[in-house]
Amino acid sequence: MEINLKNAKKMQTLKGFGTSACWWSQYCKGAAAEKIAELLYGKTGLGLNIYRYNIGGGTDETNCRITNPWRKTESMYVWDKESKEGVYDYSQDKTAVDFMKLCLSKGNIDTLILFANSPHWSLTSTGQTSGSLLEHTCNIPKMNYRKFADIVLNITEHFLNEGLPVKYISPINEPQWKWGGDNVWQEGCHYETEEVIEIYHIFAEEIIKRRLPVKLYGPESGEMLGMTENYLNAMLADETIMSVTDIFAYHSYHSDNCLNTRITFKNDFVTKHPELRFDMSEWCELPNESHTKNFKGALITARIIGQDLIFGGAESWTAWVAVNQTTIREDGFDYADAMLSSNDDFSQWYIAERYYAMAHFAKFIPVGSVCLDTGFFPEEDNSFNVFSFLAPENKTVTVIVNETEEKEITLNGNFSKMKIILSTQNEKMKEISIPFTNGKITCPKNSIVTVVGE
Repeated sequence: MEINLKNAKKMQTLKGFGTSACWWSQYCKGAAAEKIAELLYGKTGLGLNIYRYNIGGGTDETNCRITNPWRKTESMYVWDKESKEGVYDYSQDKTAVDFMKLCLSKGNIDTLILFANSPHWSLTSTGQTSGSLLEHTCNIPKMNYRKFADIVLNITEHFLNEGLPVKYISPINEPQWKWGGDNVWQEGCHYETEEVIEIYHIFAEEIIKRRLPVKLYGPESGEMLGMTENYLNAMLADETIMSVTDIFAYHSYHSDNCLNTRITFKNDFVTKHPELRFDMSEWCELPNESHTKNFKGALITARIIGQDLIFGGAESWTAWVAVNQTTIREDGFDYADAMLSSNDDFSQWYIAERYYAMAHFAKFIPVGSVCLDTGFFPEEDNSFNVFSFLAPENKTVTVIVNETEEKEITLNGNFSKMKIILSTQNEKMKEISIPFTNGKITCPKNSIVTVVGE
């Protein structure tokens, strides 16, 4: 198989890679925090440049149905039920804020996004951040929409005044899902399309009124297709929203084995709206069938990253959470679905196989790299994928994800030497520098291979 890099067509320019600090960073401190920050955002680690910080909805512990502390968080807005007054206490969520500042100190973050899974509990119909008592029902009355914007933007102004480079505000997350009902497990809030637009319009008005140097981000649709057309068309029709919005952010869940979903998304939305940037802002394997020690999880993750960028048209790619709770199933393996796994107090944590999937992209494809259309298209079983990028300094980076038997590939490009980085179940990020001869690369069974040509 030959990949023709010489005649590859240039596509979108990448804005980077990132992850979310949601729910876990509030427990990450001390030596663990320093090591994890370096692994994620440091120069010796992934060097990620996108950071999603969760503005939590807080908790009324006398009226809360979320039992897992890693699915809810403190709010800097504190409501007194007796006096019916709220005040801001910026010492709240201190550990998560300290971790964010630690990551910022690494010098690689250029995109800081503040996002909310739910409005503050005091604004909701239920007094809870886990959604309405009825499924598919919005949990915040319209009379509280502007107060919701006030709380989020007051916290935003606090961060900006502290010198934190907040760039985007994302007040809604996965609005189409049911959130609420009898079975709840985390912060979340359902919104109909008209409710999404009304809230975004109010946020936009307030951003303009306050002259904040931030833009709106979202609406973080929970899947690539589905409600995307509704959200996108409704946002485009509101001039106030679009005056402070240039990104449509979405999540690529529930289509892991469907390349056509990505192609349809690009053809129907990305290509038709060149004025917008499309960000894939959240993904993890769902349902998660790959335990943390199984390299299959890395192979799937690498395939999704590459397909979202090359076939889906995404300009950035962000993993859901960097760290998730250690989750031992009946087979004795840990099915935490993030790049790292930890117990609740971070006294025991480790790197999962999925981390290396992100490493094969983020460590070699910097901001400003250009996606390339080489004409490659995976076979029907989707087991062999090749993704190419033109990086700064005239380097060509190709990531090969081989989920089948050993294969040989020839890279036909304008370079004189190649550096090969290989990961398998038994080897991680093994580097080989070789002179360019005929461009032939052997891809072992079940491997990720990054080739940097100069």
